[in-house]
Amino acid sequence: QVQLVESGGGLVQAGGSLRLSCAPSGRTFSTYAMGWFRQAPGKEREFVAYVTWSSGTTYYADSVKGRFTISRDNAKNTLNLQMNSLKPEDTAVYYCALRSFIGSNLDTARTYNAWGQGTQVTVSS
Repeated sequence: QVQLVESGGGLVQAGGSLRLSCAPSGRTFSTYAMGWFRQAPGKEREFVAYVTWSSGTTYYADSVKGRFTISRDNAKNTLNLQMNSLKPEDTAVYYCALRSFIGSNLDTARTYNAWGQGTQVTVSS
């Protein structure tokens, strides 16, 4: 079973930057898309961004558009999320996710079939 390992979370002041990375290990599936989701305390998991693996098509939640950049390194099989101009409301546990099958609704968590353990991002005001 594929496992996803995130890294790069931490504590940063508002206006600062962080870079998250995600790498699959163990058994790997063919990848159709990978995405980032986040969950703040007391809230549901929400979509942040996704990238399709072969074409590199990206899509962002309105709340992060223009501040976050998702990218993939096909050779290293890794996923990154560059987060700039961070705000306190970005504080959450960030999860990377992988979807191996073709289809729509890439902004919907339940359509992904592998998840990382999450990494905490805390933005202080």
